[in-house]
Amino acid sequence: MTNFDYDFVVIGGGPAGRRAAIQASKLGKSVAIVDDQKKIGGVSVHTGTLPSKTIRESVLSVTGWRDQYFKSGRQRNGSDVTRKSIASRLSTTLGDEVAVIDSQLSRNNIETLNGRAKFTGPHKLAVSQSVQGKRTSFSVTAEKFLIAVGTKPFRPKHIPFNGSSVVDSDSIAANMPMPKSIIVVGGGVIGLEYATIFSTLEIPVTVVEARENILEFIDRDIISNFTHQLSERGISLRLGRSIKNIELDENDNPHVELDDGRRLRSEMLLFTAGRVGAVDKLGLEKIGVEADSRGRLTVDEKTLQTSQPHIYAAGDIIGFPALASTSMEQGRLAACHAFNHPIHCSEHSFPLGIYSIPEIASIGLSEDEARAKGLQVEIGIARFQETSRGHILGDCKGLLKCIFDLNNRKLLGVHIVGEGATELIHIGQAVLNLDGGIDYLSDTVFNFPTLAEAYKVAALDAYNRMPQPRLRA
Repeated sequence: MTNFDYDFVVIGGGPAGRRAAIQASKLGKSVAIVDDQKKIGGVSVHTGTLPSKTIRESVLSVTGWRDQYFKSGRQRNGSDVTRKSIASRLSTTLGDEVAVIDSQLSRNNIETLNGRAKFTGPHKLAVSQSVQGKRTSFSVTAEKFLIAVGTKPFRPKHIPFNGSSVVDSDSIAANMPMPKSIIVVGGGVIGLEYATIFSTLEIPVTVVEARENILEFIDRDIISNFTHQLSERGISLRLGRSIKNIELDENDNPHVELDDGRRLRSEMLLFTAGRVGAVDKLGLEKIGVEADSRGRLTVDEKTLQTSQPHIYAAGDIIGFPALASTSMEQGRLAACHAFNHPIHCSEHSFPLGIYSIPEIASIGLSEDEARAKGLQVEIGIARFQETSRGHILGDCKGLLKCIFDLNNRKLLGVHIVGEGATELIHIGQAVLNLDGGIDYLSDTVFNFPTLAEAYKVAALDAYNRMPQPRLRA
């Protein structure tokens, strides 16, 4: 048997890599993480998930957004006050998160190797690092590897990025600006999260999206509600439009020409139309693994193995849904499969959460997906205005939608837009994964007043339209 330095080497210290490393360690394996950042955590901690959600929470706090229902008008805080509040919360949150991660890795006897990894053979990495201004390199061998290097913003050549008035999402996270107006290019998760954050600060926002619809993987009733709320707030959506040209004026303000000839002006442009895998310096040619045009790796959906059985990939590098929560579970599943540990993963176990304002969350089948499968379904709708808690919170625009199978009365999917959607979705997740349905939700007693009551309201909404089960003799 060949002797290796480690049983398992993980490339990348983000959510997928950390969860995989900890899982492998708990299986009694020797594990190391190779990461080229100064602090562990990956994009999720330093420029992606946590920064954007922390910025969101700070903005909600300083603007009093959650109290909007009870005010005749909101007051925008001064930009200096807002920026200081965001910076303070970011510093505390990210510092605490890095400390927790370091502690977790230490407790699980996982070695962290700081440096840039590059494959030099099927079971061998060269790890280069800078020591006192000089580049040094050492080799690491392992029986099995996980590639979890994540992604970086897609920066097409025709976009004049300058780090100040034309920026990507990493730049925004590093230094939250307060422009007088902003154009957001890309109507995906990242673009809409930041678009609604800026709108909450009462900054005029225009979203440009090349596709005809935003968030095409979310149930259409939820998107209809969401886009109506965006419109009420004055967010302009330019759907089915792409950028033909961008010019900067004497003040570096972007002037945008769309493919239909329309022109847009703003003080800042945020480009969020896609990300690419960070694999360009990984030496994939040495191991016979190929990335697609966006730098993403193809894996077996069940095992997360690449074309090389001993090399796995997980997280954003393998594409949709590219969420921290799903990446963590992918890392765990990869480690379990790599070392023959029994795993169980329900078909519906991954919820989707979008931290826009308002939040969006989803699990299971959408109505269109259920009907496309030939299922007979009944829909239950609950509006937050039908719950006492919704009135107390001032969120009367939220909506919860449940999809039930007419034949077996089981829950097929849950979709939510509104306050606390990313928390509420877990009730639906539990019911769905445990094969529960309309009878459980309609009979269950929820605390009062809560937004969770919306599940009961939705179940009762569908109940009377469904054929009732026959009583046994």
